[in-house]
Amino acid sequence: MDDALLVTLIMVIGMFGLMAIGVSVSVSIGLPAAICLVLLQSNEQGIYTSAQKIYNGIDSFALLAIPLFVLAGTIMNSGGIAGRLIDLAKAMTGRTPGALAQTNLVANMLFGSVSGSALAGAAAVGSAMAPQQRKDGYDMPWAAAANVASAPSGMLIPPSNTLIVYALVSQTSVGALFVAGYIPGILWGLACAVVIWLYARKRPALAGAGFPTFPVFLTVLGRALPSLSMVVIVVGGIVFGFFTPTEGAAVSVVVATALSMAYGTVKVKDFYSILLASTRTSSVVIFLIGLSSILSFAMTYARVPQLIGEWMTTITDSKIVFLLIMMVLLLIIGIPLDATPAVLIFTPIFLPIAVQAYDIDPIHFGIIIVFNMCIAVISPPSAPVLFVGAKVAGVQVERVFKPLLWFYASLVVMLIIIQFVPALSLWLPGVLGLL
Repeated sequence: MDDALLVTLIMVIGMFGLMAIGVSVSVSIGLPAAICLVLLQSNEQGIYTSAQKIYNGIDSFALLAIPLFVLAGTIMNSGGIAGRLIDLAKAMTGRTPGALAQTNLVANMLFGSVSGSALAGAAAVGSAMAPQQRKDGYDMPWAAAANVASAPSGMLIPPSNTLIVYALVSQTSVGALFVAGYIPGILWGLACAVVIWLYARKRPALAGAGFPTFPVFLTVLGRALPSLSMVVIVVGGIVFGFFTPTEGAAVSVVVATALSMAYGTVKVKDFYSILLASTRTSSVVIFLIGLSSILSFAMTYARVPQLIGEWMTTITDSKIVFLLIMMVLLLIIGIPLDATPAVLIFTPIFLPIAVQAYDIDPIHFGIIIVFNMCIAVISPPSAPVLFVGAKVAGVQVERVFKPLLWFYASLVVMLIIIQFVPALSLWLPGVLGLL
């Protein structure tokens, strides 16, 4: 049997078979890949190569940015920062139709820009907004859908751990990816805002109380500004070369700690639980990156990406058709996976094809993949953000599916626009000289 076909069969059957019986995603990726290397090489050589690839996969200074950003996000999630950002979002939405839902959206974008986590946004912002939305007569399954749909914007608006993972796999610039994520992240929010407006414009009771007076707005802005300044410091420092992404992540921990301590919402005794939660999250991600390195090597060793590329070019030489095929595959196959393993699995397969066969910029391609995965993490039945959003709203997950479909449709339309208008991803990095 051809080596590429053997690796593909073992990986597909092994990975999804193991996940179906409850094995962790990391092991479901690493074990079939190690078996492939044993069959392709020898027992001893395959085991040695697998161990070596795990070590090489996590032996990276840039990789330290992920646990540090996770720690910063955990500190902010515990530090009362979400409440200040919600107040600012409420002041910005005024009397717009569905003002509380629009506030939820803007707050998710603001909180995502400082925490980089869709789950953290859905939990922190959703739990704060749900009681007030219920009091104001919102249909809670719909309100939960609005929260769930808007939360992944934080995976596009930097700092984003998902973009860092893509940068590590693709060997592209973290700074360029961070800057490239701003416009697509804002467009994600705009797509959700349109759906909220269409829903609420026929429901006048859902309009907001109005814009605050200018002095009140300045007070609210002043309370939120220190939290937002972290984005300027960290992302600006990385983009303009004052420090590396890892050093920027360390700065974000220092700033988040200082803010939370100054707000009085985090005490020294709280750091044990904060560090423990951050370690659990980071260890899962790093272990996953290590094991996925075996997968990347096994596929490269068996020439899987090259053969898929040759097959794709025999089907079509059109960039448009290739992007549409890839979009459908990512949306379907990405549903049972979280964003990080999906990026680690799909990037080594599709990136060489996209760059070499279809001349797609790797920065633009990274935004396409992450945008796809942002949609996948809210796609039933196995979407983690969906479950968290339903839980904090106090509704059954099944009741959120129907209202979520409208957001889903608008986001798929926005994904198509992002795919076929590269300037939306590349204009800002180009202006700043990062390409």
